[in-house]
Amino acid sequence: MSPQQERETLSDDPEAQVKGWGFKHVFTWTDGPNAHYSPHTHRGLTTHLILRGGLTIAYPDDADPRKETFSIGHRLDVDAGRRHEVWIGPEGCTYVIGE
Repeated sequence: MSPQQERETLSDDPEAQVKGWGFKHVFTWTDGPNAHYSPHTHRGLTTHLILRGGLTIAYPDDADPRKETFSIGHRLDVDAGRRHEVWIGPEGCTYVIGE
């Protein structure tokens, strides 16, 4: 199954926007330039709404793993238990996370 990947219109209150999608635990996170998260999973569905910068994600367990890059306004959902790896872009990345 492919994660949800779409460009959203950012509201004046992006945390409230993500809560409106049904996520109860919502917070804003910033990663510095070129940060890296090795392959990992989360217990529940996780969404990411990118406010600044960008990130690249890959799913190493997929039959045909490939990297996909997302930038400002993109919403990216990762299913519970789906192993993924993330590279933050050279400008860093600020995003709202919903769990």
